[in-house]
Amino acid sequence: MASHADERREHEQAIHRCQVEYKRLEDRLHAMYLDKLDGRIDNAFYDRMSAQWRTEQTRLLREIERHGSAEESYMEDGIRLLELARNASRLFAKQPVHEKKRLLNLVLSNCQWDLGEVHAVFRQPFDLLAETVASGAATGAKQTVVTTGSPVWLGNLDSNQD
Repeated sequence: MASHADERREHEQAIHRCQVEYKRLEDRLHAMYLDKLDGRIDNAFYDRMSAQWRTEQTRLLREIERHGSAEESYMEDGIRLLELARNASRLFAKQPVHEKKRLLNLVLSNCQWDLGEVHAVFRQPFDLLAETVASGAATGAKQTVVTTGSPVWLGNLDSNQD
């Protein structure tokens, strides 16, 4: 999950940079308007520069929105990925041959046939999911009762104990 944290931090930093630049342009527009009112600059210069800076502000707002949407998209992709992992077996059984191949290529990397058994190598992030499931199954086999949550996913009390 470090990659998600890194990506989130990167988006937050990009949004902050855009907000700072937007504010700088807003301050320039305000100062330039006062210069126009005081007669220090003419209308043509004011119109040209304000149009240029407002265009740049619009671009910055789109950039801020794009970074916000990327965060949402990242989370939606994660949810779809987990749903795919949960339903892969059922989906595989229902698909035509060419779709089965696509699904296998998405999930698996290098498969080997050894002494009558298939050894699958999962692609990321399916490898992490497979490890988690295997670890949970091994832990579950050792324990007869699981009291709070899955031992793989922090089996202790959560922070909200109400």
